[in-house]
Amino acid sequence: MKEKAISIDDLLSKVSTYIKDDKEVDLIKKAYEFANDKYFNEMRLDGNSLINHHLNVAMILTELHSDYETIIASLLHEILNYDTTIGEIESLFSKQIGKLVSGISKINKLSVNTASNYNATYYKKILIGLCDDVRVIYIKLADRLHNMRTLWAIPEEKQKEKAKETLDILAPIAHRLGIYHIKSELEDLSLRYHKPDVYFDILKNLNNTKVERDNAIKEMKENISSILKENNISSEIKGRSKSIYSIYNKLQKGRRFKEIYDILALRVYVDTEQNCYLALGLIHSKFKPVPKRFKDYVAMPKENMYQSLHTTIFGVDGNLFEIQIRTYEMDQIAEYGIASHWSYKEQNDGGKALQNVMEQKLQMFRSLIELNNDDNDPEEFASNVKSEILDDNIYLFTPKGDVIELPIGSTPIDFAYRVHTGVGDKMIGAIVNETIVPLDYELKDGDIVKININKNSKGPNREWLNIAKTAQAKTKIKNFFSKIDKDDTIKRGEELLQKELRKQKLTFATILTDKNIEYLLDTLNLSSIEDIYHGIGSSKFTPNYIINLINRETKTKETIVLEKLSTPNVKPIISKNDVLVEGSDEIKVALANCCMPIKGDDIIGYITKGHGITVHRGICHNIANIEERIVNVSWNENIDKKWPTSIIIESEQKENLLLEIIGKTTPSNINIQSINTINHGDYIVYDIIVLAPDKDRLNKFMSDVSSISHVHKVERITK
Repeated sequence: MKEKAISIDDLLSKVSTYIKDDKEVDLIKKAYEFANDKYFNEMRLDGNSLINHHLNVAMILTELHSDYETIIASLLHEILNYDTTIGEIESLFSKQIGKLVSGISKINKLSVNTASNYNATYYKKILIGLCDDVRVIYIKLADRLHNMRTLWAIPEEKQKEKAKETLDILAPIAHRLGIYHIKSELEDLSLRYHKPDVYFDILKNLNNTKVERDNAIKEMKENISSILKENNISSEIKGRSKSIYSIYNKLQKGRRFKEIYDILALRVYVDTEQNCYLALGLIHSKFKPVPKRFKDYVAMPKENMYQSLHTTIFGVDGNLFEIQIRTYEMDQIAEYGIASHWSYKEQNDGGKALQNVMEQKLQMFRSLIELNNDDNDPEEFASNVKSEILDDNIYLFTPKGDVIELPIGSTPIDFAYRVHTGVGDKMIGAIVNETIVPLDYELKDGDIVKININKNSKGPNREWLNIAKTAQAKTKIKNFFSKIDKDDTIKRGEELLQKELRKQKLTFATILTDKNIEYLLDTLNLSSIEDIYHGIGSSKFTPNYIINLINRETKTKETIVLEKLSTPNVKPIISKNDVLVEGSDEIKVALANCCMPIKGDDIIGYITKGHGITVHRGICHNIANIEERIVNVSWNENIDKKWPTSIIIESEQKENLLLEIIGKTTPSNINIQSINTINHGDYIVYDIIVLAPDKDRLNKFMSDVSSISHVHKVERITK
């Protein structure tokens, strides 16, 4: 079942309707010619050429009025698999286009099984791409939409996997970006393959009532058109078909087919916002509205910029009709998202305006990424993503009438931090709908929320971390206490240094001169005097060590360490360090990056110049021939954590292999920190940093990975 092929002329003709710069159009043609040469004779399972797929993806993006860089990147989105480098793309086109191609390539590398506990990794990759450049996601959505249109060509089991992945991940993201046009088609196609029986049953019911529905809609269109024309309101009216997936959702909530109000639906387009309200009043004067079915998204737009008036009325023959009233500009945004809004306005500052809107929208995503940098459980991160990005939200109001969008289950704390960080930090209470509520109160859709603040408040309570729902609020609270903790450590370090100076009958003025401070910062590789105080306060340095450095003591730190370690009958020391050094709890200890030891490894310490002791694995080649400055060290048995180490996995090219590798982490309590994929053509190498609790469980993980078919070699490496 071949689809109609799209030509480059078709694409350029469509692009030229909104891209007026001939140079940009010529670059699109150049990208096509480059891609066509690389993809030459490559065919897809649906019987069409690979270049035809890329032309279809680009054509979908023209419906969003995507810029020329996005169109070019869509034509090149698989080019890295065909003997091409990012450097080559950057030299032929631009660094920005290279960045887009790199972004979409990274997302496409990881295939996802949504039944897996590791979909947080996939969410994270999507979000990082989104935070970097939202156009990467537009390309991904267009790519998936065309793949869904040709999903019939792959085996049934794969159809169901792709359909579920699309429903769970990509369609909701299209919704959050406000691209109804793509979101709706993705949902319908996904239901068609994920639950074909349900899909065709709904389709059958719709077809059975099609004649009656068409007649009713035609009569209502004529009635409403006459009303508006009589009152000199220019309009256009279209019958709107209810998406099959939307009907499915309502049936899932227990409704019967006949009880779904908006199967009969009309959309009214007018020229101005004022005429939206005038049209609404005229329609309500003729047809009785259904109570509690009116929604004003014009005065209170959704966060994805969606605007429209929604009402349900009793129409001809007592049928219920959903009516949506909007301007043509509102329709462009509702159907194709804010990217199309950019082009639709065609103002000189349109680019800047959209950039500001996009920046506000992406702040939520950035908060999630920042929260995940705190080494949170991947499942917690996935939960945050799902609740804040994929689930339905509630709309709340400030006393001034500003709209605040939050996830369901949010509290006044989340509301306060969404308004402003300063409001959250100074918050002392909340009033909802003129009633005082506790801070763990669960806000409801439509609530009017007033946050009470006290300018003299010392800040949030740590307990708020257990109450807040949103990643943004949690991040702001953590940032507040991180700063407080750092300030306390700096203050403690300064006091310890002052105490030692008094003990040695020295003064700040004579010791901490500008010249001495500059010497200390240079020697210790620090940026400010506060860093020195922080080092003392956190026990990285002793006050005496700092004073000796300033006085240029003949005994270096290394000499002092060696003397101290050689002292007999040293008592065991209680330390918070990962690794213990006999005889001292004041020495800075760091694990070597070259061999990345973990608990259970045989280890040895090397005294560096000015940077404490570096701990290596006993077999590390970087210290194999060193005899001086070596000290005995041991693992601290009281520390229970995970350490990073590097492994290399070499395997044949195999689809979903990376997912199988990730699946082997759970039995060994291993986490994956980063993955670098190196493609060698016939085989592939994964350079992976894992977080392991000890050597035994790392060995188990490596053994489990070795048992995967097509895996040739698994080993730890020393760089």
